[in-house]
Parts: sequence; structure tokens; C-alpha cells
Amino acid sequence: MAAVFTGSLAFLVIRAKKRLQSIKDIPDSQKIRVLNDQNFSTIVKKGTVLVDFWAAWCMPCKLMVPVLNEVAEELDGKITVSKLNVDEARKTASQFGIRSIPTMILFRNGKEVKRIVGVKNTEYLLKEIDRAISFS
Repeated sequence: MAAVFTGSLAFLVIRAKKRLQSIKDIPDSQKIRVLNDQNFSTIVKKGTVLVDFWAAWCMPCKLMVPVLNEVAEELDGKITVSKLNVDEARKTASQFGIRSIPTMILFRNGKEVKRIVGVKNTEYLLKEIDRAISFS
């Protein structure tokens, strides 16, 4: 019984890994702002800004691209959706204690109001953003 379970689990892991590796690079929406160490504080200090902390080598981060594109389209004009590459902006990533990616932080007038870690779907993100904005 254990051998069957182990074999099935191994099959699922291998299949999932192949699917992740086959993910094409989907371009970011033009509505997503690219952040770096130099412009980060200027952008997040006004209004509501969702920042996706990511890296190019991160497969779960690649899974979030279409989700963030949808969020950016849905909330266009209401919040700023942005991305910060943790490999290129180590200072800012360190400042916010980013230990795993993808991590999304929602800022309201420069203050962190919500932190979301891991791959999430569009509906979940929209709900969490709405909840965080209505409470702040």
C-alpha cells in the first residue's frame, strides 16, 4: 500500500514539475508598474499600491503573472498594481523581510496593510484587497 502511494505521489510531483517548466513567459500588463530600490518609496507613499515581490527564476511567481494582470485590469484607477524583482532590488526586499516568493504586500499611503504569501487566484486577491482597503 505504501509503495503504491509513494509511486502515485512521485508521478504527481514529476507531472507538476513538467507543467511548471512548460509555462511560457506571459508578459505583464501595461497597467503593472515596475518598481526598484530607487522608485519604491515614492510610488507606495501615495494611495493604495499592491506590490508583488518576485524573481524571474521563480515558477510560482510565473503562475501569478496572469492573476496580477487580471487584478490590474479589474482595479485600474482604484489601486496601483506593481512588481519588484527581489534579485534586482535586494535592499527593498530585505527591508520588508521577504523570505519567500511570491509575496504580495498591499500598501495604503506608505503603510503595509496586508501581506499575502504564495500563489493565489484572482478572486482571492480581489477579496483580500477589498477587505484590507475597507478596514483601513
